[in-house]
Amino acid sequence: MVGSHKDRIEKQDRVARLLRGAGASILMTSHEAVSWYLEGVRTHVSLAGPPVLAVRASSDGDTLFVADNEADRLIDEELLPTDAERIVRVPWWTPPAVAAAEDACSASAVGEAAVAGDLRAARARMLPAEISRYRSLGRDLACAVTDALASGVGPERSEWYVASVVAAGLISRGIDPLVVLVTGADRVSYRHPLPTAALLGERAMIVVCGRRHGLIANATRWIGVGIDDEPILGVERAFLDASVPGARLDAVFAAGCSAYQRFGFDPEEWRRHHQGGPTGYAGRDPRATASTLDPLVVNQAFAWNPSAPGVKVEDTMLRSAAGWEVLTVDERWPSVEYEGMRRPTTRGY
Repeated sequence: MVGSHKDRIEKQDRVARLLRGAGASILMTSHEAVSWYLEGVRTHVSLAGPPVLAVRASSDGDTLFVADNEADRLIDEELLPTDAERIVRVPWWTPPAVAAAEDACSASAVGEAAVAGDLRAARARMLPAEISRYRSLGRDLACAVTDALASGVGPERSEWYVASVVAAGLISRGIDPLVVLVTGADRVSYRHPLPTAALLGERAMIVVCGRRHGLIANATRWIGVGIDDEPILGVERAFLDASVPGARLDAVFAAGCSAYQRFGFDPEEWRRHHQGGPTGYAGRDPRATASTLDPLVVNQAFAWNPSAPGVKVEDTMLRSAAGWEVLTVDERWPSVEYEGMRRPTTRGY
């Protein structure tokens, strides 16, 4: 159990404020909502499967609907004692989300989709124990990538090989490898390059998204022949400078996208790939677009990832009252200073 009782109480208070406007109870059924609310509980068995528990939060307290074949493990290893006492065991053949919705006490419950924006807002400002866990995850993820790419990785290696050593490094640190993308020199035009048997060649990109205690850290690294990083760092900086508490996400998105032309890229480049956005218990929470109106808050995490053919930059960062803190950092990785911030650059083979 890694959760914080103090943070858990604060989260209950945040949801209680939602209940006063939403109804008698709220059903939380997604990985991001349940793991956030229950202090980093691992909500999965299969990375591709639905959560093995659901939560009904009401004015009378929380009820956890848990698959019976997962309940003992969760009680022994994952849940806080106060949460373990409020379990309803669900037969393995009934999805917990379905059992929660069909329970008699859930008749007036509001589904998560109806209050999705409010729940995002509730989890946007990270609490002290969460920030500590996120810092640890970010350092471990960055170190795992550094170590993996130092272990005999050269232009003659395949993308599959690189993906395997990166994934192994993440798993050895207790991090779920949700995304491991690798492209060699021949495939750099692809923004989401699922690894293949192709060789790396002179330049390669590695993208990772790793989850531990419910939190997800995102990072991109380049190896091989270096290029001029300054233009894409300029676009990233435009997103960062606009991402201040009190700003609205659509305005931040517009500010970053408009920087492509200013730094010599095609002004329509932003249309060819998503630009990132807030992060935390979802890879992007939410993915920024021209229609995402979420207000930004202090102590919120972000992973902006501007890109163009052959270039991309991405790290997970925390925006506190003091400014930006890069979480996915390993001092061993080569970096350059850009407008007062150390940013990763290409590491040679």
